Amino acid sequence: MKRADEDEYRQFVTARLEPLRVTAYLLCRDWHSADDLVSITLGKLYRHWRRVRAVENPDAYVRAVLTNVWLDERRRPWRRERATADLPDRADPAASDAAPADRAHLLALLSQLPPRRRAVIVLRFWCDLSVEETAQALGVSAGTVKSQAARGLESLRVLARNGERS
Repeated sequence: MKRADEDEYRQFVTARLEPLRVTAYLLCRDWHSADDLVSITLGKLYRHWRRVRAVENPDAYVRAVLTNVWLDERRRPWRRERATADLPDRADPAASDAAPADRAHLLALLSQLPPRRRAVIVLRFWCDLSVEETAQALGVSAGTVKSQAARGLESLRVLARNGERS
């Protein structure tokens, strides 16, 4: 890669690193795994930087790669292990105006959604992508995004109601 390309890549990554980490965290609910996902994504981005910088919307491309990396990693058998002896990472209180209990509750509900549905919810409502952008990022139709978003939101409502009753 030429020096100018590397400088452009570095600037792109520097400007988007933290939003990518947060998006990855929302998908996988673990900061260490989120960092791994971002690292894999940035490696792929680096290898294909000339192609990426030529696309119309490189941010959408990178989010699509991140989401696909997450989905690929979930399929790996060693990723299914869950350590429970450690305390969970604490979110930065300055990162959101929501109360920590509300954030924790929302994240717990989000983690109960199937992976594809969770990806649609995160991309549509956290990353604020349109239906078409989400469909392109996930490689599915706009109708699939709409149905998965509707089902995901309904599932979240049901889970939240059931949680209030217990």
